Amino acid sequence: MVEYETIRTEEIKFGRNNFIEVARKKAISENGENEFISTISRGYYLDDGSRKWKASITLPAEQEKREEIAELIKTL
Repeated sequence: MVEYETIRTEEIKFGRNNFIEVARKKAISENGENEFISTISRGYYLDDGSRKWKASITLPAEQEKREEIAELIKTL
């Protein structure tokens, strides 16, 4: 069994009612621990202030690949 621990989340609000959330998590299992950027999630706020997520992606653990993705986003 794998347990997930959220280490940190950051949120960027945009548009009238939307947000992007980036989360760093840790997977903990009998085989050890693995820390990773778990998701970049897009969501929106409900009328009661709670959040609902539409879609998400997971980034690779390798720093070099995350930097490559960040550079690609900057140049688009």
